[in-house]
Amino acid sequence: MSVLGIDIGGSGIKGALVDVETGQLLTPRERIPTPEPATPERVAVVFAELVKKLKYEGPIGAGFPAIIQQGVAYSAANVHEEWINTNAEKLFSQKTAQPVYVLNDADAAGLAEMKFGAGRDFYKGTVLMVTLGTGIGSAIFTNGHLLPNVEFGHLKVRGKDAEHRASDAARKSQELTWKKWSKRLQEVLDYMEALVSPDVIIVGGGVSKDYQKYFPYLSTKAKLLPAQFLNQAGIVGAALYAWMRSRGEI
Repeated sequence: MSVLGIDIGGSGIKGALVDVETGQLLTPRERIPTPEPATPERVAVVFAELVKKLKYEGPIGAGFPAIIQQGVAYSAANVHEEWINTNAEKLFSQKTAQPVYVLNDADAAGLAEMKFGAGRDFYKGTVLMVTLGTGIGSAIFTNGHLLPNVEFGHLKVRGKDAEHRASDAARKSQELTWKKWSKRLQEVLDYMEALVSPDVIIVGGGVSKDYQKYFPYLSTKAKLLPAQFLNQAGIVGAALYAWMRSRGEI
């Protein structure tokens, strides 16, 4: 069964058709830059453009960088503040004339890794997914069950949001070496471990493909693993979420 998954990020809106039984992408990933400013109306127009480009009709899953409850956004860290209190599911559904199901972007990535990727063998215990990109996303699973909207990227570390110090975007903009960036990331992971004591930490986002460059500098009590879907996890997880929602499974 093919379902469209879309990952809305601070720099790009990406999508592809996904086989929700295997987690494999069935089409090449399409990407359109996130509009600036990323207001609801402008993002929705690009969202609809991407759906049209992929010539898709049916349930659509969308990972979005915000707290999402019943389809409504309640934060806006890397998008325009107009998103706060906007019903993202309703807006995207109206723009595409298709049923759209929205969840937090890191939760989407976590669903993919738990079902098909690095977390598939760890359904017992606690798994923490950390995504490193424009910001820092996080998702927690206990015995395979998701605790949604855990925004650990906004933990305060040295007086700043964790993602402002240790995201991949911060690494690039501040031209940090892998070793220096790893020290910052270590501080963030220490905070997270102190709060939830995970058995496994999965590191995702595009930077996960370079895990061999910084994993050696990290030390965690939990088993540390790179995400298997890299920066495609959000697309796969969003598609899986839409499939489950459309079938009434969640």
